Amino acid sequence: MNPIILPEPMKTSGKTLLEALSLRQTNRNIGPREIPLQVLSNLLWAAFGVNREKASFNKLGRTAPSASNSQEIYLYVALKNGLYLYEAIPHQLTPISAGDFSVMSGQGNASKLTRHTPVNIFYVVDLSRYDTGPDQPDPHIGDPEVQKSYYYTDTGFIAQNINLFAASEGLATWFHNCDKESIKAKFNLRPTQRILFAQTVGYPS
Repeated sequence: MNPIILPEPMKTSGKTLLEALSLRQTNRNIGPREIPLQVLSNLLWAAFGVNREKASFNKLGRTAPSASNSQEIYLYVALKNGLYLYEAIPHQLTPISAGDFSVMSGQGNASKLTRHTPVNIFYVVDLSRYDTGPDQPDPHIGDPEVQKSYYYTDTGFIAQNINLFAASEGLATWFHNCDKESIKAKFNLRPTQRILFAQTVGYPS
């Protein structure tokens, strides 16, 4: 497996924001048709791409906010040929493992709906991204319960970006739970990482 260099995202396509909001919906009926590379590029940029060179805490700005700009959510993207990590810089998919991971996106009977779908995005938090140093203005950011509230909220921001992009581009999407136990065994996650949720994206069947 080689890295997938994504084309420059097109930022002028699709419907208006209000039109996308009017069309936003959960659609579990997703077919196997592949998503073109340009559309995949646009999708991942909309989800959590870089949209400005400088933001708070002297970090790059992203299309979704995060607590103290921690950018603690990682997107693992399962395509038909394998699992990749989305890297916003340099806007590419870095290979993790070959194989079909779509079935892991579902949990229980839901795996029948995610099997053979073209794109499944797994949300993984890396707790080491929370800076607890002396210059951190948030005195509670080291509290595990506070961190949990942050990473669940930050995941929701990204998921809604995907929801709106899908509505704008005529795609179907479904945000849901996933097979966490199988993922732990297959994703080779670091001790500081936790698998959270998954989101399936494709064309309506």
